[in-house]
Amino acid sequence: MLKGKVAIVTGGTRGIGYAIVEKYLENHATVVLCGSRQETADKAVAKLKAEHPDWPVEGIAPDLGDYGAIKAAFDGVWERYGHIDILVNNAGMSSSTPLADFTPELFRKIMALNVDAAFYCILAVSEAMTAQGSGCILNTSSMV
Repeated sequence: MLKGKVAIVTGGTRGIGYAIVEKYLENHATVVLCGSRQETADKAVAKLKAEHPDWPVEGIAPDLGDYGAIKAAFDGVWERYGHIDILVNNAGMSSSTPLADFTPELFRKIMALNVDAAFYCILAVSEAMTAQGSGCILNTSSMV
């Protein structure tokens, strides 16, 4: 179903993101998963390759709070594969901190990952998708 497609999945090292990565690979996409640290991205790739050594998957860890880092990483994907067909914005976080203990810093940290990073990733792939005349952007959210 996804043969020949290149997908980038943020938050792809565990949970829902990892399941998305697996499903895309099962459907013959090439997947670049993003982790919060290179070591977690590498660990996820190693786990996938241990079961399916031929799966075309790689891991990257751009700072999702830094548009320049995201743009550079995603431009690298475009240069390596010649296209980016799918972006899954899955990285996110929440907090169970009671309102009385919530701080502006914690709120900013949550918004930076859940909102700003999603926008930065969309902006970073928009040039590639516009140039190739197609693309799909999926934004996930949890119950919080």
